Amino acid sequence: MEIDLLTQKVIGCAIEVHNQLGPGLLESSYEKCFIYELQQAGIVAKSQVELSINYKNILIDAGYRLDILLPNQLIIELKAVDKLQPIHSAQLLTYMKLTSISSGLLINFNVKKLTDGVKRFNLPKGE
Repeated sequence: MEIDLLTQKVIGCAIEVHNQLGPGLLESSYEKCFIYELQQAGIVAKSQVELSINYKNILIDAGYRLDILLPNQLIIELKAVDKLQPIHSAQLLTYMKLTSISSGLLINFNVKKLTDGVKRFNLPKGE
């Protein structure tokens, strides 16, 4: 599926979760419901995916976990915080670089209107 269309569908699923639950819950609650909505939309998604670092051709487990991965297409980092901080964007960008996946979404469910809590990221190809 083309990335812009896929991203729109993913954001639609996130909006549905937010409409049902509202702000104020734990990130893990949103994650479970969001995975359900993605599956209902026919989107293959994995949650809590371990991410190793390739260091001198050795894979090292450094404790990184992707909240949600749409294999080879999109990384989704979820938050339930008062305000997104630069470190949240840096976290997602790091995951994108380590996986060579050029598209990512940072979604904060702790907002009144979900579209105010969504940030999209795209890396140039080959970065």
